[in-house]
Amino acid sequence: MSAGTPLASWKAQIFESVLGFLPDWVQITVLALVVLAVVASWAVKAKRRIAHRRATRAGRPVHVAAPYGQGSGADHLGQYAPQSARSVQSAPHATAQVAAGRSGADFLGAYAPGQQRPGDGRA
Repeated sequence: MSAGTPLASWKAQIFESVLGFLPDWVQITVLALVVLAVVASWAVKAKRRIAHRRATRAGRPVHVAAPYGQGSGADHLGQYAPQSARSVQSAPHATAQVAAGRSGADFLGAYAPGQQRPGDGRA
């Protein structure tokens, strides 16, 4: 019945061949851990699904991952997030910078990139 094509994938064949060289108690332990990982992932997925349904039915906001392009790690910075213009203006040491319209790039000194001016002759 064999037509020369393996029925299992190459990954499964490697897994089986590596396990074949190990003692029985190690084989059983490894297989049990793999089964446990699969069952645990199913349990976590089911728990999240149930929590999502309960939140939806109760009318509570549902915490889901933002679709691609919406939200980023910066949305979760908390107290480390960049301050808004209002809170920066209220800080006494930053008032002069905001009033002058200066940013951090204005304080680079010799490390600032060269600015190109029209008619400067530089390309």
